[in-house]
Amino acid sequence: MNHFLSVRDLARDEVPRLFALIAELKGKLKARDRATPLAGRTMALIFEKPSLRTRVTFEVAMVQLGGAAVYLAAQEIGLGKRESASDIARNLSRWVDVVAARVFAHRTLEEMAAHASVPVINGLSDLEHPCQAIADLFTLWERGLKLSGLRLAWVGDGNNVCHSVLLLSAMTGVSVTVACPPQFEPRQSVLEACRALGGRVKVTTEAREAVEGADVVYTDTWISMGQESERDRRLEAFQRYQLNEALLGFASPNALVMHCLPAHRGEEITDGVMDGPRSVILDQAENRLHAQKGIILHLLGGD
Repeated sequence: MNHFLSVRDLARDEVPRLFALIAELKGKLKARDRATPLAGRTMALIFEKPSLRTRVTFEVAMVQLGGAAVYLAAQEIGLGKRESASDIARNLSRWVDVVAARVFAHRTLEEMAAHASVPVINGLSDLEHPCQAIADLFTLWERGLKLSGLRLAWVGDGNNVCHSVLLLSAMTGVSVTVACPPQFEPRQSVLEACRALGGRVKVTTEAREAVEGADVVYTDTWISMGQESERDRRLEAFQRYQLNEALLGFASPNALVMHCLPAHRGEEITDGVMDGPRSVILDQAENRLHAQKGIILHLLGGD
């Protein structure tokens, strides 16, 4: 794996090894083992969009591994305006060991990866959020759940996070039903890629149909960054897809609740569900740190 732009950059047999590495790293931190395999290594962080979890977890990941991170805001480097993505990638490759970027357009990442001589990591694009999906399925795996045969319901927008969760689910045997309004389905190319991987994925417009008997119920914001102008249209389209106590009642009695955050409480999810005993939302957020440490080490050959 030279870059990590998509879940598909992982081979199927790499997933369990990556999960084992993430678990090892998490265990070492809990045991206060301060091993520093990336001493002297540096990461560049390029962010076109705001971030809490992605920025903090990447920076802390590098510090905990003994390295350092340099944060570059969009207005500082003028990605694609002051300087092309390809030239930025060529320059950064002379100074740092790895680049993580949160961008609007996935093609920006592809251009950077094509010209970088160091690994490029997708910290979120309009197509995928692969680091989030790794943390999500690791969160289920570490609880002792057998992924193969698990039933996951995705309720809401078929967005970038949904794409990555679908692809990783296909690789690990998780069966997914996506419930979303018409015109908000996951991209057809992603659905076709999932099926080519042998994944079991179904798309419906009925939230209850997706949730019924599910082992995991996952939702995300209805209005992602850059979609603020669509707020009224989206709120109207998604009003039947709120993850509330009534909808959760159709899932398996022990079903877990997931959300990648940030959440718009009272819109896509209620306080009672988000803060309830079946929520693993903060576990997902915590595991972003450990997942990203595992991905970085895997890319830099330190695993």
